[in-house]
Amino acid sequence: MSESTIQLPALLSPSRQPRRFVAGLGAVARRRARFLLVLAALSFGIGWESLKPTSWRRTVRAAFYRALRQAIVGSLLTILITAGLVGVGLVNQALFWLGEAGQENLEGSVLVSGIIRGIGPTLVGLILLGRSGMLALAEIGSMRIGGQIRAMEAQGLDPFLLLLLPRASAMALASFTLTVFFVATALLTGYLAVNILERSTVSFGGFIDGVLKAMVIGDFIVFPIKTLAIGLLVAVTAAVTAFQMQPRESAADLLPRGFVRGVLVIVFVNVALTIVI
Repeated sequence: MSESTIQLPALLSPSRQPRRFVAGLGAVARRRARFLLVLAALSFGIGWESLKPTSWRRTVRAAFYRALRQAIVGSLLTILITAGLVGVGLVNQALFWLGEAGQENLEGSVLVSGIIRGIGPTLVGLILLGRSGMLALAEIGSMRIGGQIRAMEAQGLDPFLLLLLPRASAMALASFTLTVFFVATALLTGYLAVNILERSTVSFGGFIDGVLKAMVIGDFIVFPIKTLAIGLLVAVTAAVTAFQMQPRESAADLLPRGFVRGVLVIVFVNVALTIVI
């Protein structure tokens, strides 16, 4: 009896190896997917709570206006300068070479694909990530290190409503607004550059009309969704990175990780929603 008891684990040990291997793979997959699942859950929660009037108390509204002012005012000049450079370098060249090739009818399609669907939302998201996303990450990370978040929870205050909801909503609205400014500035500077270098036969009204005609119905639907989603996910990514910090880490240690995650999220959203059109 004792001999069989001793030999039984030895007989069962080989069968445990595949299960341990699968369990190890599952643990790695859970760790990798945890960030995406938390990101999706918080994004859904923000969208749900933002529709409730009871969520927008005076302190939450004050935090929203402060975050919105910081995101738009702090990034507007950078957005306009970047859009001007894109207009002169990309829009101007596209209009010039398409005119040289006698393909003026393709100007609208090229500009819609390049500026409105691709470059515009991506560059605005990256600028917003660097100017506002990293600031939110540093603020929340410092509050977590200093114990302010634990103090808020001990007082019965919800960090989700006070810290994440106003910042994410403000950055989503700022992303949409700044992208509109970016597209308008890029198209205007590109058209002006063409007229300065070589007199164009197309009026500005005809130029804008050609761009609008090149847009399909999906562009008018996907563009606001894409820009709002990019701003929202930039804020949520920064917050999740700050909340997941380890005890020995500092706020400065989180910045590279948060920036890389933010860039990946921006590119993924832009590519995924562009394919839908």
